[in-house]
Amino acid sequence: MLRKTLLVFFGFYMMTLQSSTRVEAIRWLAMANMNSVITVQQPSLCDELVGLVKRQKTICKRNIEVMESVKLGAKLAIDECQYQFRNRRWNCSTIDAVRLFGNVLKLGTREASFVHALSSAGVAIAVTRACSSGEIDKCGCDRTVRGRSPEGFEWSGCSDNIAYGTAFSKTFVDARERRRKNKKKYGRALMNLHNNEAGRRAVEDHMKVECKCHGVSGSCELKTCWRAMSSYREVGERIKEKFDGATEVKLQNTKSGQKLVLVNPRLKLHTDADLVYLVASPDFCEPDDKIGSFGTYGRVCNKTSKAIDGCDLMCCGRGYETRRKTVAERCMCKFHWCCYVICKTCEKTIEEHTCK
Repeated sequence: MLRKTLLVFFGFYMMTLQSSTRVEAIRWLAMANMNSVITVQQPSLCDELVGLVKRQKTICKRNIEVMESVKLGAKLAIDECQYQFRNRRWNCSTIDAVRLFGNVLKLGTREASFVHALSSAGVAIAVTRACSSGEIDKCGCDRTVRGRSPEGFEWSGCSDNIAYGTAFSKTFVDARERRRKNKKKYGRALMNLHNNEAGRRAVEDHMKVECKCHGVSGSCELKTCWRAMSSYREVGERIKEKFDGATEVKLQNTKSGQKLVLVNPRLKLHTDADLVYLVASPDFCEPDDKIGSFGTYGRVCNKTSKAIDGCDLMCCGRGYETRRKTVAERCMCKFHWCCYVICKTCEKTIEEHTCK
């Protein structure tokens, strides 16, 4: 009875979403807004998932147990985007349950390159974690990492199976772009495919070695190690650095076919791990429904900063308002044996600056 109720609710939820305005960009990210009690347990439900192209629905039907990780990867990407861009004019604000970032990602800008890389990395990380924790029967720990290393330690433990995670991310995330090849939007498809791969490289190329010592009193007579992924926060920061140094490219016909080339040939050629974009970003100063920009009116800014979070740049020269407010915070904390901490609550008055 409970299962039937969930299926009915799931169908109604998805019909409601699909009745909304369609958006091109990364439509599968709408999976992040699925109700937490809803899981994809039957292949037939894949056809009801909003935002998936035909190829992605086929992948879903063949990999039902992996789709929860895809949903988690989408949620990770949205949350991390909002964290990394919290102090920028465009701060990854979601428009609604389906359109998410509006049409910002249709423009072929730096912002689009960042979200593509971040979402591709999010799926790779979420799927790899599920493999390592035994949630997916098709994969597990990376058993190719074993034996004795040249450094003298033993490979042991559960190394993250990043090969499976990135392979699934490539298959699922890239599916929509690969159907565009040799069509009108070929240049944008190449850009998205490049940035998707850059996101996965931000995970795969920065695997860490974690170790545990064994012996009397932790003397490390024997050390066992395994390969582990960086945290998603570290990956997000890495991709954010690539965003700041992204390369502008254009589609050009060559003897070997069409490819992306530098707009400014005097610049250093981008690598597979770098982000690329096709058009310059709008300033995001004013509200614009066409691109999904809320503008910066009412945004909190930093009066003393000269960076993008500073009031001069954040407010686009319109000026800012200052108000004083009282906030409560923990203070005068003391540790008591054993083992708890007691703090007092102190109030202080601070100045907050918001854009006009």
